[in-house]
Amino acid sequence: MTMIKTNLQVFVYGTLKPGECNYFVYCQGKTSLMQRVYTYGKLYHLCLGYPAMAIGQEKIKGYLLTFPDESYLIDLDKLESFDSETAKENNEYQRQLIPIHNIEDQYLGKAWGYLMDLEKIITLQGISIPSGWWTEFRD
Repeated sequence: MTMIKTNLQVFVYGTLKPGECNYFVYCQGKTSLMQRVYTYGKLYHLCLGYPAMAIGQEKIKGYLLTFPDESYLIDLDKLESFDSETAKENNEYQRQLIPIHNIEDQYLGKAWGYLMDLEKIITLQGISIPSGWWTEFRD
């Protein structure tokens, strides 16, 4: 029996975006497609120097990265301190499927994204980023 490989789509809004520090290690040369997109949430800059997204209604701008298969989640989950077998409160981020829209406002479907609980964001002195674009805030 032959297994059919399915593409993996991940929404990135911080250090995994093209040009950012973790893109070069985790994504460069590994993606088959990269597209500017947005989702809805609430974006924060953390005292640790990277962003976090929480549930919300603001536009969060980022990229939809398409990887060849789901095996790439192993390294991404490690980077984001997410383990599906660990209690939610012991993970830094939660990986969940979130709705994605292209810049022409067309719904593209759902992709994996990493969100943080608001309580953790507050503990990490999160500063709201109303523009929804972390790189602009950080620069």
